Formats: sequence, C-alpha cells, structure tokens
Amino acid sequence: MDAVKGAQVVSRVGLVLRAISAGAAAGVAGSEVVARTGLTRPTAHRLLSALAAEGLVDQDSRTGRWFAGPELYFLGSVAATRYDVTDVARETVRTLSARTGESAFFSARRGDETVCLIGEEGSFPLRSFVLHEGVRFPLGVASAGLAILAFLPAPQADAYLRRNPQLSEAWGNSHSPAAIRFRAEQTRRQGYAVNPGLIVEGSFGLAAAVFDRAGEPAWALSVTGVESRFAAERQREIGALLLAQAHELSKRLQADLRTQPRSGAASV
Repeated sequence: MDAVKGAQVVSRVGLVLRAISAGAAAGVAGSEVVARTGLTRPTAHRLLSALAAEGLVDQDSRTGRWFAGPELYFLGSVAATRYDVTDVARETVRTLSARTGESAFFSARRGDETVCLIGEEGSFPLRSFVLHEGVRFPLGVASAGLAILAFLPAPQADAYLRRNPQLSEAWGNSHSPAAIRFRAEQTRRQGYAVNPGLIVEGSFGLAAAVFDRAGEPAWALSVTGVESRFAAERQREIGALLLAQAHELSKRLQADLRTQPRSGAASV
C-alpha cells in the first residue's frame, strides 16, 4: 500500500484524533479507530504510531487502548484562551442536572457535527449513556444536533442535508432527510428538540440551542435520561427550563469577550 502523502495525511490525522477524543476517559481500541475513521488497519496503525511519537496520542500498555496525549493538552491549553467557553457554561449545566435529576450536557457546533464539551451526571440512578464528554454526532442526530440544525438559516440547513445523504444509512430511517426536516420543524415550533430513543432504545433527550452574537445556533444545552422519566408533562417542564437556561447562557456567552462568531464553527 502506498504511503499516505501530502494534504491527505492531515485529513487522516484529523480523523484519528477525533476518533480518539470521542473515547474520552475510556480511550478507544485500535479496531475502534479503524471503524470510526474508515481507514485500513495498516494506515491507522502507522498514523497512531507516528502521533504517539509526537506525544499527540498515548497508548495504555496494559489494555492497548488509545488516549489523547500530553502534547494535545498543552496545545489545547494555548487554544483555550480564544476558544474555550466551558467556564461560562459549566454552572448552567450543573443547574440543569440539579433541577431535573437527569444528566445534563453542553455541546458545541463544529462544522457539520456537535461535540459534547461538558457533562454532569444526574442524581437519578438510571441514566442514558448516549452522550459523554468528547462524543461527536452529526447535526440532526441526537437532541443537541437537532436543536442546532433546526435554527440554522434555511440555506445552511438545506445545504447540510444535501451533502450528507448518508445519515439514514449510518443512523437508520429515522434520520432520512425528510424525517430530520420534520423533526426540525417540530423543534422550531416548540422551541426545543426531542430525541425519543432514536439512537439508543429506551433513552430520551431534550435540547435547546444557544446562540452566538451573530444570532446563529453555535451551542446546545441538553438533558438526557431513561424514557420512563419523560412523560409528556415532564417534557414540557424540562423543555421550558432548557429554553430559559439557554436564553440566559446565550446572553452570557454573547457578552463574553472570548466568544467571537466565526463562519459556521462554534467555540469548542
């Protein structure tokens, strides 16, 4: 097999790093990196070895699982002075978790995806494990991504769905363009997004968009739990709480000097 060359290697390195970051504290196996990136096993192994030599990834000698490396931490610390908004959002996430008893999250839009930045476990012992810090979903998939997609300007949302026709293949018929458009319209009508177990059966999620200074949805707050905890009346109660908290957080983030609107990519 030919060696990976030129600009292509940058794209593939990005795929590998994002796959590892999605594993968060648990790390990912080499086979998971292959599955998540679509790279061949030899290519993935070659890139992982090269990244490890630079300190960008690290492998646990006991389990063989891969983790983000120390060099990423140092690079991230430098980038955080411009892009980090989690200090502002963390208290809101804690408030949502405390008031609902469910797990609460803060996610950012990054291109065609959402990235979960903050998670706070709820007091209720049964939880949905769909979301966790570092996990990524395409827009329109999971409640946070649906909340963001629903409030994008129509040309942006339409363009996104046109260039991602594969969503139904990866996530099932409930994520066909028509199905996503229908749920996006429902989201705009009620103000918050609902994900009734479309990713993991028996789980449930609600989310509200958080807007940047350009008035575009750049982040989302979400609450997730088990389906039995989300009867219709409680959905309305949590939805109203999410909207109120998202409105307040939007104002705080818009006022924060670190938050600068940038062509469709949120602070992460």
